[in-house]
Amino acid sequence: MVDDGLAHFSIDARASLFTVQAFAAGMIAVIAHSPKFAIRDFDGEMDFERGSMQRATVHVAIRLGSLEIMDEVSNPERREINRVMFDEVLEKAIYPTVEYNSSRVTATKTVENVFRVNVNGNLTLHGITRGVSLESQVVTGEDSLRAQGSFSLMQSEFGLKIASIAGGSLKLRDELKFSYFVLGRRHD
Repeated sequence: MVDDGLAHFSIDARASLFTVQAFAAGMIAVIAHSPKFAIRDFDGEMDFERGSMQRATVHVAIRLGSLEIMDEVSNPERREINRVMFDEVLEKAIYPTVEYNSSRVTATKTVENVFRVNVNGNLTLHGITRGVSLESQVVTGEDSLRAQGSFSLMQSEFGLKIASIAGGSLKLRDELKFSYFVLGRRHD
């Protein structure tokens, strides 16, 4: 293997947590359900120069069929939420994956092996690619790294239908909030 001077890390999805929060809209939002989903099946790679995070790149792929509602809901509610989410909103049979690829990564060292990282990149969701920026705190070790942060996006920017559940009595807002804690393991 050629030494390119970069440290290479792969995401360990079982040791990571990646969630997406939807929000109820309108007057019913006071009492209505704002569902939160765990993203269970994703992978990715992060590469960078040790100690500086220079020449950093990030790639993440999510399989949409792995989304699982985290909230306590009845089985009929779970089936309805899954039907609307997978069939009407995400259309996972047509668009089974989401991908994120960095185009520019900048990092500021805050203390030894801890960085504030800004990642600019392209997110492809529902067949549409848009620029999305992420801010993360990254802690590097000899054989692992941990990255955590959150970001929001508007469903309408990706051509997604805004979900309406229970015969239209529960509508969701356009905004989705994603939170992540990712563990990467070094490989060379």
